[in-house]
Amino acid sequence: MSTKTTFKRIALVAVAALGLGALSVAPSQAVVSGATLTFVQNGSATQTVSDTTTAALFTVSGLIDTPVGDSVTVQVVEKSIPSTAAATRVNFGVMETNTASGQTIYRQSSGGAAAGNISQVAGSNTYAGLGESATAGSTFGTHGFLITRAAAGYYGARFYVQIDSVTAPTAGTYTYTVITKTYSQAGSLNTVGTSTLDVNIVVSASAAATALAGGTAIDPSKTTAILNAGAPTTFSAVDSAVAVVATAAATNHASIQVKTYTAASNPAPESVTATMTGAGVVCNSDGSVCGKSLTITGAGGDNTLRVRADGTAGTGSLVIKTTTVTFAAKTITFFAKAAKTITLAVNKPVIGIAATTDVIRAVAKDADGNVWGGAAYIYASTAADARIAGSNATPVACTYNSTYGFHACPVTGIAKGTANFKVIDAATVALATATSDAAAVRVSTGQATTAKILFDKATYGPGDKAQVWVQVLDADGLPLAGGTVVTNAFTADIASSVAFSTGGTGLTGSASPTMAAATDADVPSVAGYAVYTVYMPFASGDVTLTATGSTGLAASGRVAVSATASVVNSSVDAATDAANEATDAANAATDAALAAADAADAATAAAQDASDAVAALSASVSKMISNLRAQITSLTNLVIKIQKKVKA
Repeated sequence: MSTKTTFKRIALVAVAALGLGALSVAPSQAVVSGATLTFVQNGSATQTVSDTTTAALFTVSGLIDTPVGDSVTVQVVEKSIPSTAAATRVNFGVMETNTASGQTIYRQSSGGAAAGNISQVAGSNTYAGLGESATAGSTFGTHGFLITRAAAGYYGARFYVQIDSVTAPTAGTYTYTVITKTYSQAGSLNTVGTSTLDVNIVVSASAAATALAGGTAIDPSKTTAILNAGAPTTFSAVDSAVAVVATAAATNHASIQVKTYTAASNPAPESVTATMTGAGVVCNSDGSVCGKSLTITGAGGDNTLRVRADGTAGTGSLVIKTTTVTFAAKTITFFAKAAKTITLAVNKPVIGIAATTDVIRAVAKDADGNVWGGAAYIYASTAADARIAGSNATPVACTYNSTYGFHACPVTGIAKGTANFKVIDAATVALATATSDAAAVRVSTGQATTAKILFDKATYGPGDKAQVWVQVLDADGLPLAGGTVVTNAFTADIASSVAFSTGGTGLTGSASPTMAAATDADVPSVAGYAVYTVYMPFASGDVTLTATGSTGLAASGRVAVSATASVVNSSVDAATDAANEATDAANAATDAALAAADAADAATAAAQDASDAVAALSASVSKMISNLRAQITSLTNLVIKIQKKVKA
């Protein structure tokens, strides 16, 4: 055996003996063990997100075997923060306990005294109200946590260190030192052990700051400038139509929100220039600077501009231009104080006995032809009209629709009949500077009597979109008031002789139609009718709708009704017509060829007859010539005999 091996064995025996001796000797005085401080994770906050999910975590654990007076304190002290960081608040608290029960955790407000027991939530190891805060640069030495036990046993808890999100922290690394101290109450309070641990919280820069630092340019396609009426706190996604009085005042009649974004959709600052031509002026957000042209650069890539009147009536053209984008001009109408003309259109021609909105629409314009958006009022033209609807003595205010540039005027139906109305630009007739012509509205009190159905056109192409209209009339043959629901107008929904193509609303619910109050192509709706949208079949032919009146109508109206429209396929029909015409032409050509053949046969026969006649004639002539020749010969012989006798 070597000397080296002998020494190793002696050493092992000595270590074992020392270990056994340590285990067998009881301490002269029981104390709290030194706390074990364990790192869990560093924090990873951002300039906009800092909470317990982004906090640094650590655990504290150990054993208290003489509980009376023994304790453990947990404190945090700031070690380092970014050089450019301002004072930053930090939250320090208990996230959860690591033991089942028996320990108590206190918040410390000063020294080592307990500042109130932190109650454990029933059924869990989480605690309420554990946050502690201090400004950067200070220590939590007198504002930490104290752990005790009522009986000997283990203690343990997980703690967090979080940068407070009251203000956005500077990007960088924040380092904090965790300090644990164990105390033993053996005659007097003595410190048994101290442990320390560094934890970091790394705050990353915002996406916008990162993009700018990396040189990412503004993306013109993601830069926006939206015009809204007034001074809204929330802007719509599209421009609003704005028409305002031209009277000069410090009133924000319109606002423009300009946002400049990078390709990653992060807001970033960029110079913004606004130029107003014509009426009005443009101002910065708080209205402290106004003029015909204004240049600003807002932090964060979000700027708000205001538009005010300058006393000039007319149109203001506002051009917004950033460093990378020039937007199309935005128009603001500044109208004169008084209207010059008011033109009416009836939106709801038939109303019931009730207050009805948007019955008549008035378009008012000032002397320059600008849309006038001031206060307008409607009144019944005469006292007689007012007995049917509205008021003659007290005009009723209309509501201006800036998007479409009209005033929507309400009318209240009172009795059956037709009433005429006018709209003025003042609250009383005496003060009005502009008055419209009269427009009529009928008040209906009639009961549903008869019904009819019809298509909106007589013919359609294959698969065309079509409208089916249902109209219910009263005993006088007049349409019912808009909005009237005729329950059980028909025994069942309208039936079609041919199935419609897929799409549209179909005819579901047509047994109990609702009469539309106004005509609107977008809905679609037609005043006085219930409208159903269908798609015609692709095959050519007639489509017939049928329905039978039911209990929702008077007895005289409970009859069968129908409507028919045709589906015409122009290309197929044209091809068919062309084929038919070609067939007719071929038949005509055949007939002509047969006629020509018959004519040729007749001509051949005639020619043969002529030839036979000529032959017969030739024979007859030949015979006659022969006879003539014979006669001439006889005559010649006679003459010769005579001559001879004379000479003799």
